[in-house]
Amino acid sequence: MNDIRPNQSIELLKELHILTREGQLNQDSKRKLKQVYHLFNFIEPLLKELDGRGENYSLVDHGAGKSYLGFILYDLFFKERAQGDIYGIEWRDELIKKSEALAQKCEFERMHFLSMSVADSLEDKTLPAEIDIVTALHACNTATDDAIRFGLQKKAKYFVLVPCCQAEVASVLRKNKSPSMPALSELWRHPIHTREFGSHLTNVLRCLMLEAHGYQVTVTELIGWEHSMKNELIIGKYNRDVNRKKAAEKLEQLIKEVGLQELSHRFFV
Repeated sequence: MNDIRPNQSIELLKELHILTREGQLNQDSKRKLKQVYHLFNFIEPLLKELDGRGENYSLVDHGAGKSYLGFILYDLFFKERAQGDIYGIEWRDELIKKSEALAQKCEFERMHFLSMSVADSLEDKTLPAEIDIVTALHACNTATDDAIRFGLQKKAKYFVLVPCCQAEVASVLRKNKSPSMPALSELWRHPIHTREFGSHLTNVLRCLMLEAHGYQVTVTELIGWEHSMKNELIIGKYNRDVNRKKAAEKLEQLIKEVGLQELSHRFFV
């Protein structure tokens, strides 16, 4: 049981099927728990900053799935405090119902769940007008981009993103070759390179977009590559001193040089 934190609810981990009924961890659960705990280590300092201000704060978890992250955040941080709300956004209604039932059973009163896509959440009026932290853990395809758009719309102070696959950029790269620098297109001429370069380029554009909106961006790995190939962690902290103009110029230039002008609406300033 050395993999489990001393203040972690064993019963909650059993309910989440991370632990067996006998309280054991299998290899897959150990990997999953390690990933969530590692992400918690990045989120906890942000929550402490917000908590120290004495005002209520909020976190939205996009593409929440079974809400492993939300439940463990609540159990390890929110439960001991009288403020702070977590909102889990997930389009699969059956997962929302299970999460609602578990939150009620655990008496996690400040956990809320909404059955909708990340894109639909942009128009939802039941969510607060402003959100402090936006997380998205392996939100597939363009859902990470929608989560960023959501956070910008809600004036988020922090982003914590672990992007998943995104095929949109790769599909445009397949069609277009760089007119200004023909040799550049060799980076994505072969299909496997198109996929890999498209994924990398997508995250580079996401980072530039966040910087162009005033966020200080840090990019690191979530856990060791032996555990997951979708491993890039992007953290954005709003900072008035960020050179937004310079980032916006780089973003516009990069989009032009790789021939992604038709996706300018996706990576906007």
